[in-house]
Order: sequence, then structure tokens, then C-alpha cells
Amino acid sequence: MPRGDKSAYTSKQKRQAAHIEESYEERGVPKDEAEQRAWSTVNKQTGGGKKRSASHKTANSVSRSSTAQQSKKPSSKSDHTTLEHSRGQL
Repeated sequence: MPRGDKSAYTSKQKRQAAHIEESYEERGVPKDEAEQRAWSTVNKQTGGGKKRSASHKTANSVSRSSTAQQSKKPSSKSDHTTLEHSRGQL
């Protein structure tokens, strides 16, 4: 892929860059510089022109949700019992 090729970007990223570029131009920034700043901003916000595959996205969300559920559970019954003692519930 040659430098400056935008084919790896999603349509959402392209729309964002166009909107940001227009904003810079309205503030008096030259067109070339506005385009460079816009793509730099999009790259910083989204991590660049990487299209994520559906399988990659799904795998991450599954591992995150299972990790979050595990952290909410008491590690053992003795921890739960100790907590009840400290609250005066036994």
C-alpha cells in the first residue's frame, strides 16, 4: 500500500477526517495542512487505518466479559463468612 493510500480506513474514519478537515479549513488553515491534521487526528482517536475483523472483535468482548464476571465473585466461602462477621450478621 503506497503512502497516503486511504483504502485501509473505514467509511466512518473517512467521514470523520472529512469533517475535521472542513473544520480546520473554516478556521483558515491551508487545505493541505488541514488534511494532514485531520488524518493525524483520526489516527490518534481510532488507532489508524486498521479494519478489525468480526472474529477478533468477538473474541475480545467474550474474554472481557468473563474476566469482569470473575472479579465480582468472592474468591472463597471463608471470605464471605469473614465479611458477614465484620458486619455483625452471624
